[in-house]
Amino acid sequence: MSAQPRQADLFAALGDPTRLRLVRRLSSEGPLSITRLTEGEEVTRQAVTKHLEVLAGAGLVRGARKGRERLWRIDPRPLDEARRFLDDVSRRWDDALARLKLLVEE
Repeated sequence: MSAQPRQADLFAALGDPTRLRLVRRLSSEGPLSITRLTEGEEVTRQAVTKHLEVLAGAGLVRGARKGRERLWRIDPRPLDEARRFLDDVSRRWDDALARLKLLVEE
């Protein structure tokens, strides 16, 4: 898969408030079960499961069986990729604004 569709999937997955909360919780609390991830959410367990499937499809989380539970954990690599992408976009904007400033000041 080329970088652009992968990045599009990543940002689409992060574009939902519930999924962002799940990513935040997994990042700060470590591996959690569906039961734990559903606590405090205003959506059903089934909805949390569907959100986790979207996040897993984008490579952001991974689920692994531990006994009768499935524990979900964050995979930081796609987040690092997103950060690099946004840093690149930011640099390009900074360069464009610097060129515009020079043009205006001439």
